[in-house]
Amino acid sequence: MSASLTGEETLVQLVAPDGADATSSPSSDPYRERAAHIVGPDADPEILRGMYRDMVLVRRFDQEGTSLQRQGELGLFPQLLGQEAAQIGSGRALRPADFVFPSYREHGVAWTRGMDLTDLLKIFRGIDHGGWDPAEHNFHVYTLVIGSHTLHATGYAMGVQRDGLVGTGDPDKDMAVVAYFGDGATSQGDVSEALGFAAVNNAPLVLFCQNNQWAISLPVEKQSRAPLYQRGWGFGVPSVQVDGNDVVACWAVMDEALERARSGGGPTFVEAVTYRMGAHTTSDDPTRYRTSAEEASWAERDPIARVHARLVAAGWWTDEDDAALDAEADALGVHVREVTRAFAAPAPESMFDEVYGSPNGQVEAERTWFAQYEAALAAGEGEA
Repeated sequence: MSASLTGEETLVQLVAPDGADATSSPSSDPYRERAAHIVGPDADPEILRGMYRDMVLVRRFDQEGTSLQRQGELGLFPQLLGQEAAQIGSGRALRPADFVFPSYREHGVAWTRGMDLTDLLKIFRGIDHGGWDPAEHNFHVYTLVIGSHTLHATGYAMGVQRDGLVGTGDPDKDMAVVAYFGDGATSQGDVSEALGFAAVNNAPLVLFCQNNQWAISLPVEKQSRAPLYQRGWGFGVPSVQVDGNDVVACWAVMDEALERARSGGGPTFVEAVTYRMGAHTTSDDPTRYRTSAEEASWAERDPIARVHARLVAAGWWTDEDDAALDAEADALGVHVREVTRAFAAPAPESMFDEVYGSPNGQVEAERTWFAQYEAALAAGEGEA
């Protein structure tokens, strides 16, 4: 789905699947200039090397999460396999002050925010409803209700706007809000409502849709007759379609969208065309609804292999670099396994700790009753 209804090429792509420069198109040219410091003649090799490292390590985390679920250490795990470029590229464009509302597979974005990825596993371990303080990294807790967080993000962005944190020209003050969601979420009314509110209020919001081709078992062509990014234009929201397996293009598109939001230019809708190489979650069996030929076709567009090919061709990556990164990935794997297996169930009375932001008489009464009930059970007085 890389063309508009008129047949005009719209997909922004800067690095082709073989690692070479993508064929220039009118839609890509402005972003090619924006990303010249990454892929231009005078590019800084360390930027692309860093993006590659991020993607490799996040994929290793993803593999560990899947393995831990299969071993009974997690109740469920949603893979991001194949979507690393969309998340690392867009996440690398964020500033610390920007605020992110993720869905439930934005492990790569969490990585770019500086989070310890084991915190993401607490909810899938069943020991915490979130797992981290959203204010610590400006990264909200995962949202499992499809599409609902786009409205939360819109409201937050409207608050940011009213607090005077947009369009001041101060890079340490101006901020943007981002909502990450999948193609399936665009079928929910919440996303349309978010687009409407964001548009008429000129909210500093980026709606970043990772179109991974499948809403569980429903293909994207059964969800929309037109490319998803065109929905944004229907609400008057500037919209762009980007190759979601091209980490550089994702960075450039997001960088522009964030710049627009922070400067007071309003919202942007981004459709990152990518592919969910794994299952929807570990409870899903994708062999029941998609073909091996389809999977093989998308494997040829693997976002990590693309960057590796470019780095090697440019002389920016060696066998020694591969070995060092493999060792770092192995160390990350050990960390994830050890921390996850050491997670302990919270004390039952902790359920009362954060119900309200300030002391509440009813909650305290319930806490007291619960403590008495637990004591009675321990003494054998509550047994049937």
